[in-house]
Amino acid sequence: MRLCVSGSAPLAPTLCEQFRYAAGVDVLERYGMTETLMTVSNPYDGERRAGTVGFPLPGMDLRLGDGDEILVRGPNVFPGYWERPDANAEAFTTDATGARWFHTGDIGAHDADGYLAIVGRAKELIISGGFNVYPREVEDVLRDHAGVADVAVIGTPSDEWGEVVTAVVVADGALDTDALLAFAAEQLAPYKRPRVVRLVDELPRNALGKVLRHEL
Repeated sequence: MRLCVSGSAPLAPTLCEQFRYAAGVDVLERYGMTETLMTVSNPYDGERRAGTVGFPLPGMDLRLGDGDEILVRGPNVFPGYWERPDANAEAFTTDATGARWFHTGDIGAHDADGYLAIVGRAKELIISGGFNVYPREVEDVLRDHAGVADVAVIGTPSDEWGEVVTAVVVADGALDTDALLAFAAEQLAPYKRPRVVRLVDELPRNALGKVLRHEL
C-alpha cells in the first residue's frame, strides 16, 4: 500500500499506530466539511502526526475563535446556505478587516509545532459540574483498555451535575466495568472521568462511519 487517507471523523492515535504496524504506512489524516471542501491536511511529504489533521492547505486561512472553535476562510468555502439568512448569520462572522469567516462548529487545538487537532464538536461538549469535557479525550483513554473494542462518550442528564460523563462501550469479550472506571481514573482529571458505563453490541453509525451520538 502506498497511501491511506482518513477523514470524516478524528482518527484515534492508537489506530494510526496499529495501521503503521500492520500495513507499514503512516495514515494521512485531513479535515474538511461539505461547506468548505478540504481545508487542512497532514503533509504528503513530511511528518504525518497521529492525532492531528495537520496544517491549512494553500489558500486557506484558519484561526481559533471563542471557545477554540475552528474558523476558516478561503476560495473553496461556500458563499452561504440557499435562502437561509438566519443560518448564514449564525454560520459566518466578519472581522474588523472585512474578512468573512465560517464557523465550523468543531473545536480545535494546536500543538507546539502548529499541527491542528480536532478536539470535538461544540454541540457534543459535555458540561459536568461547570467543567467542559470533550468526548474525544475520554474516548482515546478508554480505547487503550484491552477490554474495549469500541466506545463513544456522551453526556447524560444529572440533577446534581447537569450532565454526567457516560461511556457507551462495545466490549471485547468480558469486561469488568469497575476495572474500566478505575483505569480511566488513573489517567483523567476527576471531572473528566466516566461515572456511568453502558454496554452495547454496537455503536450506531452513518454511512461514513461517524457515530450517531444523538441516537445514543
